[in-house]
Amino acid sequence: MFSRVDHIGVAVEDLDAALALYERDFDMSLAHRETVDEQGVEAVLLDVGENHVELLAPLEPDSPVGRFLARRGPGMHHVAYQVTDIDATLDALRAGGLRLIDEQPRTGIRDSRVAFLHPASSGGVLTEIVQPAKGH
Repeated sequence: MFSRVDHIGVAVEDLDAALALYERDFDMSLAHRETVDEQGVEAVLLDVGENHVELLAPLEPDSPVGRFLARRGPGMHHVAYQVTDIDATLDALRAGGLRLIDEQPRTGIRDSRVAFLHPASSGGVLTEIVQPAKGH
């Protein structure tokens, strides 16, 4: 069903400070930076081999990541798995009885198509399904 881990999402309060830590101290390279209005975040992708760490800073306190930070503080937010056909994957997950946060895919970073599974259906971990845009 999943072809690989696409990225690990980390919620941060100060994107520039977190980016400095990951670039300077962890020696990760910035791959992409973007504001994703549909998800209410500014996000950066950092290269880790063939995968990424995604740093997420909320645009507003009442966004999903803003509420996460208010409840739990900075830290691991989600794990994302890459798929080749997000529609078929969501159909299979739905048929398996898993609880979906997103019934239909939405636009993610770098024009990917993404959908989230509820942590109650995925072992307590917020899980993102990602179909990358062509060329990514």
